[in-house]
Amino acid sequence: MNKKERVDAALRGKPVDRVPVSMWGHDYEREWNVQTFVEAMIENFTRYDWDFLKVNPRASYHVEGWKVRVRPSGDKYKPPIFEDTPIKSTADWKRLRPLEPTQGALAEQLRALQLIKYHLGNDAYFVQTIFCPLGVAKYLAGNSTEAVLHSMREDRKALHTGLRTILETFITFAIACMEEGASGIFYATNGWAREGILTQDQYREFGEQYDLEFLDAIKGRSKFTILHNCGPRIYFDLLANYPVHAISWAATLEGNPDLREGKRRSGKAVMGGISEKTVLRTGTPDQVQEEVQKALELTNGEHFILAPGCAVPPDVPPANLEAVRRMLS
Repeated sequence: MNKKERVDAALRGKPVDRVPVSMWGHDYEREWNVQTFVEAMIENFTRYDWDFLKVNPRASYHVEGWKVRVRPSGDKYKPPIFEDTPIKSTADWKRLRPLEPTQGALAEQLRALQLIKYHLGNDAYFVQTIFCPLGVAKYLAGNSTEAVLHSMREDRKALHTGLRTILETFITFAIACMEEGASGIFYATNGWAREGILTQDQYREFGEQYDLEFLDAIKGRSKFTILHNCGPRIYFDLLANYPVHAISWAATLEGNPDLREGKRRSGKAVMGGISEKTVLRTGTPDQVQEEVQKALELTNGEHFILAPGCAVPPDVPPANLEAVRRMLS
């Protein structure tokens, strides 16, 4: 099988010659420039011969057009620093206006996708990362979960107005991404759909309705839509019926279903199996391969894509990534 055939078969639950695999993470030094960002993405993809490419841009690209000020940390292992936000009060959510995908940081991302398409040709799928409206709102509020929660309590109507503007912006942007060659979207809930952050009813109000509108808007265009539900104790069943091709989550974290259970409960292709912050980061290559083997056993290698539970930290040893590749070669 070629890379696309392998991924397509896994998504449909059909036999594969081997389980498809991909790993991704941030390059905090090179993600600020289109050319160097693309180089980082392609280097990771080609070095380990992954089966698809998950485009992993700086998170702040979502909000820079709304005048959020962010600067690089200056440390290759540390994320950027948020310096200023346009959301000073709850009323500021009403002042947001939709962004054009052809301007600013969004336009830079479209250019990056053009270059990635040039490098990959038709050999493999690549998907662009887009956060859910609540996830974008957090970064708009200076990377502050509490600021968003405060808005929910103080003026839910104002927050809904802001979420609607965010949704409109990123539906338009997602369509533009696929027009530039992206195969689909990696849609991340950014930890909002889980216990300890919101109740299920709160997520239905502030998350689910926007998620479903977004996914409905892209479903006719996307060949490969991935729902990523971040963190521990996720509301797996609340999102299990979303119209996506695969569900990604950290199956080894507390309160989350394992891969076998997630596949049973969703009926969809499942993605995960690698603990990126523990085994992959601090374990030995043998331990990494043991975890890969466990994931294969839990899924019987069917309806399954091996992947990290979240972005791979920049300091993961290359030997451990190579161990993943060897296990599935």
